[in-house]
Amino acid sequence: MAQSTTEQAIFLGIDTGGTYTDAVLWSEQRGVIAKAKALTTRHDLSVGISGAVERIVTQASVRSADIRLVSMSTTLATNALVEGQGGRIALVMVGFSRGDLEKADLATALGSDPVVFLPGGHDVYGRAQPFDMAELVEALPSLCQEVTGFAVCSYFAVRNPEHEIAIRDLIRKETGLPVTCSHELSAKLNGPRRALTTVLNARLIAMIDRLVAATETFLDRRGIHAPLMVVRGDGALVSAAFARHRPIETILSGPAASLVGARHMTGLDNAIVSDIGGTTTDVAVLDKGRPRLDPNGATVGGFRTMVEAVAMRTFGLGGDSEVSLDDNTMAPRIKLGPRRLVPLSLLAANHGANVIDHLARQVKATNAGRLDGRFALLTGVPAQMASGLSKGEAELYGHITNEPQPLDRLLGSVSQAATINRLVARGLVHLSGFTPSDACHVLGLQGNWNAEAARYGAILYARRKDGSGRPLCDTPEEVAHRTYDALIRRSSEVVLETVFAEDGLEGPETVASPLIQRALSRETGIAGARLNIDRPVIGLGASAPVYYPAVGEMLGTRCIVPHDTDVANALGAVVGQVRVSVEAHVSQPVEGLYRVMAGEVVKDFQIEDEAIAFAEATLRVQAGQMALDAGTDEAEIRIAKEISAAMVEDQRKFIEAILIATASGRPRIAH
Repeated sequence: MAQSTTEQAIFLGIDTGGTYTDAVLWSEQRGVIAKAKALTTRHDLSVGISGAVERIVTQASVRSADIRLVSMSTTLATNALVEGQGGRIALVMVGFSRGDLEKADLATALGSDPVVFLPGGHDVYGRAQPFDMAELVEALPSLCQEVTGFAVCSYFAVRNPEHEIAIRDLIRKETGLPVTCSHELSAKLNGPRRALTTVLNARLIAMIDRLVAATETFLDRRGIHAPLMVVRGDGALVSAAFARHRPIETILSGPAASLVGARHMTGLDNAIVSDIGGTTTDVAVLDKGRPRLDPNGATVGGFRTMVEAVAMRTFGLGGDSEVSLDDNTMAPRIKLGPRRLVPLSLLAANHGANVIDHLARQVKATNAGRLDGRFALLTGVPAQMASGLSKGEAELYGHITNEPQPLDRLLGSVSQAATINRLVARGLVHLSGFTPSDACHVLGLQGNWNAEAARYGAILYARRKDGSGRPLCDTPEEVAHRTYDALIRRSSEVVLETVFAEDGLEGPETVASPLIQRALSRETGIAGARLNIDRPVIGLGASAPVYYPAVGEMLGTRCIVPHDTDVANALGAVVGQVRVSVEAHVSQPVEGLYRVMAGEVVKDFQIEDEAIAFAEATLRVQAGQMALDAGTDEAEIRIAKEISAAMVEDQRKFIEAILIATASGRPRIAH
């Protein structure tokens, strides 16, 4: 590929976040050409994607044919695992016992999904145990009627996957349904956790497939004929086809893209990256130019997987966080999150006078009501998602519409407050109320939505009573300042919590200690405390310019908010590289025999050097092919070797060798 072709090419980056879908047009020569946002449409992500893309293509006046690469980051897989969503699958375990389901939270992850146990598997040297698929053959006709896919995990499949391959071929031939094998996802030992990762991957295949298909359909309709890439959880890019088969690797895709974007925009090798969105704040460490990865595998939705992903800490704190009061003291303090509300200013911007009229009515009332400043409306998910509601839930759900309704008119009893919270938890209903975004509208720090609604919300919130029965605040500006200050304080705390965890001081109790709290408050006495962080903070997110300069000041460190911080994730999606790795293991089952196990290749040698050379050559071929599948034509392959040997009576004794090939390169682009 000629350098000039790459420089002139225009790339399209897309990120689907909890509140917004971002899109950016970028080229190596011109940098960011155009950027835009559209509200994320959770029931159909392609709607939000098309809205954002149409805006930037029109804004930049570029031809569809000029776009040579499309790359996306997504929170779809992460959200699905957190919310317990996904297809119903069947797990086939070979060589395991039923007791293994109790390990690695496998039984919890499976829930009521079926599992089939078969005899077979291998030992640590890849030697086969007696194998029989008869029970699976008998069960397949009924299983294929009730599941969307299969997960297959065999004992020591990472040493020899032949039993997984035999089962995969049988299921595909008999059912045509997608099959995920554990050896395709990880080369690490620990069968139950590998099975867990395989189960979660199988659950996500249909979901990611729908997203990719919808995106490809939109791009084709728009005349954009370019390769489609997806950001993995470690920040690397892979082709959409690759991601379709291994969707589990897209967990933490969005946060990983933000780290890549932060590195590109600032040029910093060492920094703390804090990305504030509407719902969450994601904090991670950039070290020597690369995101730090979680050495134990990514944890999402309470499940510890074997997926390599950024060591990201996610907190329920954002511009749209629910504002509540800590009522345990006479002077209650403001708490934020973890639940997200639709800001009143956004609600009024989208639904007009109806919202303003109800807020004005509540402000004029003589006495403050406990439901003042709260609205409910449908999220827009398909009707079938509302199945299984109780009588009370179904009745209340039937009264909620696509237009916001004030809770003081909607709810007829105290018990219905709990009912509507359950509907919110099911993802069927949005609640709207006063948020930090509204506070910023009151203070003039933001102006993109309806400031009048935000001010009414602040007036209503200020009327709430403290422990002595007095109003919380005297003016709407005061409650807005207190909310703004609470977000600055909490943002500083989550950055500190991440930093302390990296240094081995795990847990929020470290940040909650009186000494750290005094340092944050700049309190002085005979003895004082001062914070010192060895690297700057990079603030990302559309609202980062509003909050993060003050966060840096509170932490006593330099804070950088890049110019295009509002589209850092989308930018990170297009400036990253394809990177894949494969692993080989050389063991010695008996004296003088060297067994190479590299993916689906198992071969024996009598000379150690020949075995190592074969393993290396095999890995080069496998890594090269995987890099092609992942979307690059110009992969550079590096191989790391670790050979373990011991001296016994002055004789060198070979124990094992582990070889890892890593292939990386820029993604291919359309010509």
